[in-house]
Amino acid sequence: MSSELLVDLGEDPATAQLGQLKLATIEDQQWPADESTLSKSETDLSQPFDASSPHLPWDHPFYDIARHQIIEVAGDDNFGRKVIVFNACRMPPQHQLDHHKLLMYLKGTLDQYVESDYTLIYFHHGLTSENKPSLGWLREAYREFDRKYKKNIKALYIVHPTMFIKTLLILFKPFISFKFGKKINYVSYLSELEDVVKCEQLLIPARVKDYDNNLRSSLKPSAQPPMSPPRSPPLPNQVFGVPLTLLRQRSPDDDCVPMVMRDTISFLSEQGLEIEGIFRRSANVTLVKDVQLKYNSGVSVDFREIEDVHLAAVILKTFLRELPEPLLTYQLYNDIINFASVSEDSQVMVMKTLLESLPEENFASLRYLVMFLAQVSANSEVNKMTNSNLAVVFGPNLLWGRDNAMSLSAIGPINNFTRALLDQQHLVFT
Repeated sequence: MSSELLVDLGEDPATAQLGQLKLATIEDQQWPADESTLSKSETDLSQPFDASSPHLPWDHPFYDIARHQIIEVAGDDNFGRKVIVFNACRMPPQHQLDHHKLLMYLKGTLDQYVESDYTLIYFHHGLTSENKPSLGWLREAYREFDRKYKKNIKALYIVHPTMFIKTLLILFKPFISFKFGKKINYVSYLSELEDVVKCEQLLIPARVKDYDNNLRSSLKPSAQPPMSPPRSPPLPNQVFGVPLTLLRQRSPDDDCVPMVMRDTISFLSEQGLEIEGIFRRSANVTLVKDVQLKYNSGVSVDFREIEDVHLAAVILKTFLRELPEPLLTYQLYNDIINFASVSEDSQVMVMKTLLESLPEENFASLRYLVMFLAQVSANSEVNKMTNSNLAVVFGPNLLWGRDNAMSLSAIGPINNFTRALLDQQHLVFT
């Protein structure tokens, strides 16, 4: 997805070889050129476009793309980076999908996150001769994804790669920069993704799961890849992944706000308010795990000694994401998803009513967090983190569905609610 990949496929000798590669066991077919029936203006991203809209009207230019759920956002990975997922198996046959609009939809989705560090996960299984895009589309895609999109992508994970995709990358190796090439990773089995992201938070299609199980069953017992590691039993002083009620009970002074939140926010309030891109950068995963282990072992953590603003920011987001129930609770999920239907005049009152129904420790922790984020936003001219940007970062860490996964259809409303809460925090919490 980098600009180094921008080559003219129509003139390159590799093009002829690409047409001979097989995507599946079925007989390969010619790759017809895409014929877009829409003008450029009809798929122009300058139009009002929310890739996360849960209920696009049938006549919306992107309705027929969004309904397939080819592209999804899955919260943060283990490094604190946003995860974008592309599901090849959900692509319908070529004649049923406008690939130009698919490209515009993908760009519209990425536009919300490319200013932050992010990860792409591509589930390759299910791409066949029936639904694969044309070489013309690949050429257009390469030309569209310029430096804006490649700058902050930290890794591209290709899950269940076939000989086709591996050969494709070999053929284009001369055009791929060494730096970008290091970001491409092959993932043979779903369990290998656990090093990157918790698979339970991904909306992995059943087809992909079945294929992964079939791959495993076809191997000899001695060659079986490791299964996803079982969850470790909680430590006596476990902090991450523990309900807020239990953390409050353990607190010597019955503090509603967990120590992790107080430690990170206190440090960030002192040293992070003027850091450009605060909450947009990832952190060293070894350091993240080390800090988590210290907290879970009852060891105090002083971020002033570590002096790593981005580490503290990732720890805060990780703590919120690993709560067994989101800070905004499952009870409020439907109300928040449908919050867009509330009239502007009633939004403050509705938010106050919703938040007052939260458990005391949830309300206190949310208020503590939002008051801090208001300070961050007040310095947005320096740190570039406006309320909208903060909502994109924190929305998926404040609320998710009961299956612990998040589709694009839900992230938009959650982010919008979070932005409204940040905009009106001075009224909501008074």
